[in-house]
Parts: sequence; C-alpha cells; structure tokens
Amino acid sequence: MIHTASLVHDDVVDESSVRRGVPTVHSNFGNRIAVLAGDFLFAQSSWYLANLDNLTVVKLLSQVIMDLAEGEIQQGLNCFEAGLSIKIYLEKSYYKTASLIANSSKAVGVLSGIGEAATEQLYQYGRHLGLALQIVDDILDFTGSTEVLGKPAGSDLRSGNLTAPALYAIEEYPELATLIESEFAEPEDFDKAFALVEKSRGIERTRELADYHVEQAKLCLKDLRPSKSRQALMDLSNYVVRRLH
Repeated sequence: MIHTASLVHDDVVDESSVRRGVPTVHSNFGNRIAVLAGDFLFAQSSWYLANLDNLTVVKLLSQVIMDLAEGEIQQGLNCFEAGLSIKIYLEKSYYKTASLIANSSKAVGVLSGIGEAATEQLYQYGRHLGLALQIVDDILDFTGSTEVLGKPAGSDLRSGNLTAPALYAIEEYPELATLIESEFAEPEDFDKAFALVEKSRGIERTRELADYHVEQAKLCLKDLRPSKSRQALMDLSNYVVRRLH
C-alpha cells in the first residue's frame, strides 16, 4: 500500500498521463482526488502497521514514508542538473525505491526474532536489491519499447530526471550536458541527447552497476540456512537483471 500510494503521488508530481499503459489516477479523476487517494493509502498502511504492535517495525516503515518524500524532493531539486554525481543518483534511488525494500526486509527479521546481525543482513539484501531494481528500470527507460514500458522511451531524460545511463554518457560526451542544461531548447535537442546516450558506454556501464548490486544482494543471504524461502530470495535477485534480456 505504501508503494502504491507513492506511485499515485509520483504521477501527480511527474504529470504522467499513463503508468504501465494504464491511465493514471490524476488523469482520470484530477490532482485533488489523486493526492487524497495517495494520502488515504498512506494512512491505511499506517493503521495496519500499528496493528502489528511492534514499535520497531512501525519506526522502520515510517522512515520509508519520509524517505519517499526526500527522494521526490531531491529529484525535483536536481532536475536538468548535468553535474549530478553517481553517488547522488544512488542516494536518490535509495530514497525513492530501495528504502522500502530494505526496511521491509529488515522488518521481517525484527518480527522473526532472528538476531541483530542477521536482521542487518536482510536490510542490506533489500537495499542492494532495491538499488538494482531502480537501476534496471533506468536502463529500460532507454532500451524498452513503449508497449513494454507503458510510457514513451526516454521519459526520464525528457523530464530532466538524469539517471545512470545519461550520467555515464556525459563523461564521454560533454556536449550532452549542454543539451540537457538547456532543457532541450531546440526541437531536435532531445533526439540528439538520446542518440548520444545510446552511442556511449552509458547503458553498458549501468548494466555493470546493476549486476554489482545483485551480486551484493545475494552475498547477504549466505548466512541463511538453505530453504525454499532463501532460494526464492536468490531467484528474485536473478530476476531483477533478467528483465534486461
């Protein structure tokens, strides 16, 4: 419910008319109803959390809601910022995506009573998995079809949300930074920018970054005893990068 609420609000902020090929809430019912719907889902999720009667878990998931807002603020402040570093990009990706998976994984450890060290490993598993998931999504924004993405390819770049493929491409082609910082002033500027990203090693290097975080996620599971559940977590890690093929 937290994830769904964040998507409803994100679509309002990003002015997205479709998500996964389906009209967004605000495009059907207006911004006011969409914001209220997102707020309702956040409130409802908080109610369910409170009913767990575990203060530590409530704090963990409350942090997630704060992180989601922080990620959106960072993204808004860094719009069309060609000097953005990969470190800042990953920080924003943690807030927007990985925090939810990391803290949810940690909450499972807390509720299971498996001990502090094992619980921290679950947190790190979720953190790396969440980062890999976001990184793969950012690759697909350049390589996926409109049918698969449910939105036009290059939507993030066009809106000034600079992700790893573009940031790596800027290192090879400084002229890309000029196109971005001008906010694609000329009609052909966006197509030029998109072509430079495709021509660069940006997508390849971003794949390597996703692979790294997937491998780190799997390493975090090494101390769990073999079981169907552990294998499911391993399979989930592999699935994240398999989406690229």
